[in-house]
Amino acid sequence: MSRSKSKVSITPGEDAAIYCRISHVKDDDQTGVDRQERICREIAERLQLRIAPEHVYVDNNRSAWQRNRKRPGWDEMLKTMSEGTIRHVIVYHPDRLMRQPKDLEELLSIADDKRVLLHGEANRRDLSDPDDRFILRIEVAHACRSSDDTSRRLKDAFKDMAKAGTPHIGNRPYGYTKSGHAVVEEEAEIVREVYRRYLDGESPTAIAQDLHSRKILTSKEKQWEAENVRHLLSSNYVAGIRVHQGEEIGPGSWPAIIDRGQWDEVQQHRKHRAARIEKERTRPNRYYLLRGVATCTCGMRMAGTNGGRYAYYRCTRAALNGEQKCGRSVSAGPLEKFMKEVAIKGLTEIDVSGRPLVSTVRPEADVQAEEKDQQKLKELNQLWLADDDFSMSEYQSMRAVILKRIKERQRKTVQRPLVVLEGIAGPDAEANWAELERKEDYARMNAIHRFLFAAVIVHPPKTRGRGFDTDRVEVKPNPLP
Repeated sequence: MSRSKSKVSITPGEDAAIYCRISHVKDDDQTGVDRQERICREIAERLQLRIAPEHVYVDNNRSAWQRNRKRPGWDEMLKTMSEGTIRHVIVYHPDRLMRQPKDLEELLSIADDKRVLLHGEANRRDLSDPDDRFILRIEVAHACRSSDDTSRRLKDAFKDMAKAGTPHIGNRPYGYTKSGHAVVEEEAEIVREVYRRYLDGESPTAIAQDLHSRKILTSKEKQWEAENVRHLLSSNYVAGIRVHQGEEIGPGSWPAIIDRGQWDEVQQHRKHRAARIEKERTRPNRYYLLRGVATCTCGMRMAGTNGGRYAYYRCTRAALNGEQKCGRSVSAGPLEKFMKEVAIKGLTEIDVSGRPLVSTVRPEADVQAEEKDQQKLKELNQLWLADDDFSMSEYQSMRAVILKRIKERQRKTVQRPLVVLEGIAGPDAEANWAELERKEDYARMNAIHRFLFAAVIVHPPKTRGRGFDTDRVEVKPNPLP
């Protein structure tokens, strides 16, 4: 920033905001957010401005150059500015605020009628002053150009690496050392085994289950899942093929584990398999009336699955391995028939006339927990104001835990539209349901189930035999309006 202007007056005690940001890329200035905040607080103290805890906005590991990159702290600060709560914004340097002209124009648009002052380490700028706005536009344009140049140089460097066959390594490829240049023979044998077994007709799920049973881990020291096997089968790295932006460049400079002929054969096999699966998906699908409601006793939802000639609801953890695996299932037809009878009984007793269009359902325990967390946020803010040794990172981490709990409870809050019951509920509920079945209005029937039931929990069967065991079904109704 240039030299300060004396024409703008500052009233001691005015509210101000601090904005700190550091990108995950290597900017010219990588001053950490904690240090940025400390510098900004020194500026606030020098100017006798007040910084409330809720007016410290941090975007750690966020780029201001990427046009589609979200910055929650920035968005929240602009909202606060538009409400007229703050008149001062303190930053370590203007490029911490923005590196795109559109961001500056958004800031200036909000500041037009608020006379907002922007303070930095060297100076301040009046965002309503034409001269200061002109200088800021030049600075942001320069920062944007600098970022564009850096991006272009990186892209050119990656392209040159690809042409030279040099590996581009993120996570360690399975079968290779961390650098990607040398083969780990013990893992390479597993890679060859996976390719051979797949060509022999075994599925990725079966291969993953076998690797798990043998206590073989991935390069991230995690258990093998079907998705890991599929990723390995599609990996060009194990065949020594260099790819750049989805295009094959040529052979890589590292040793191949799988020869090119076998790798091509696997890719063709995967294409044929994918085409066959896609063809099967074009067949008429059965509509599962309890989707989003049927729940396993392990706590996970149960998804509709066509198993041969029969339709089932199966736990969504069925494809996992180890302790996380849960293979519980239940025949779809009998379960849906049973829940239809329960639904009709409930619908017969409901009167929706004169009711609001939307019914909001929230457990009392969640309401009480919300009140406690809001009180904890207030106490945390008071602690922040009273304790000078309480660092910004400590405050942010403790606050984030509380906010996460609040958001999770808010997601569980159910807003149920009563309109789904219109023309269905009442004494004629059974006949009205039969009409829905005649019209094959499965989506409406599913919506009614979701309205009536928080969960339909499926327990292990208690009896043996061909008949449907209704005792294994536990119905969790939603409170009726």
